[in-house]
Amino acid sequence: MAQVHPTAVVHPDAQLHETVEIGPFTVIGPKVRIGAGTRVGPHSVIEGRTTLGERNRVFQFASLGAAPQDLKYAGEDTELVIGDENQIREFTTLHIGTAGGGGVTRIGNRNLFMANSHVAHDCVVGNGCILVNSAGLGGHVLVEDHVIISALSAVHQFTRIGKHAFVAGGAMVVMDVPPYCMAQGDRAELMGLNIVGLERHGFTEAQIGRIKEAYKILFRSKLQMAEAVARLKAEFAGQPEIDHFLEFINQSKRGLTR
Repeated sequence: MAQVHPTAVVHPDAQLHETVEIGPFTVIGPKVRIGAGTRVGPHSVIEGRTTLGERNRVFQFASLGAAPQDLKYAGEDTELVIGDENQIREFTTLHIGTAGGGGVTRIGNRNLFMANSHVAHDCVVGNGCILVNSAGLGGHVLVEDHVIISALSAVHQFTRIGKHAFVAGGAMVVMDVPPYCMAQGDRAELMGLNIVGLERHGFTEAQIGRIKEAYKILFRSKLQMAEAVARLKAEFAGQPEIDHFLEFINQSKRGLTR
């Protein structure tokens, strides 16, 4: 049987793996499923149709699976799906999706959500990301893998943050931040490439060199964006890191942070 503190309130329909630990005064709702090795700290609330994978750590006072802060939400049976090995710190809020946004808020693996961070309805967060204290994502935001969003930053709804990007503290992000880039300010502007992050994740010198050249062509040349993209395709087609850069740009609907 799962280790449930006597003061916790766990609905009998909740599905807990036998290795789950539930701390004092925590509340677990009827549609919750929690995987092996996950620990839930005291005074946490996990409700809604929420699934947690294996070996997650939920700290005290976190709120997972609550109804979205969206006036259009009408009680539909939507989901919050969380992967494996995430750390969800104090007072973090992760909300379920809405019918209009696809119905699922999805969190990947090995992410760190620091205290007071917020992930709104219908967001998708990849793997290995960090949301620092009081960072917040509006609804329908996409955050790709290995992104850092620093303290007190906010990301506008429907915005995308590309993989290995870095958002500086206090930034107000209202347009898409391309992969590998750093953004800061209100409203956020690009401040260069996240070279340290790329090196830490094993990018080779040649890969980083190509990314630097792509950045120069896209954002520091006098070419129009369509011309810059065409040049990159001609010079670097088939290089995975540049192909992803171009794919991200092609899919942008809000426009790019420049």
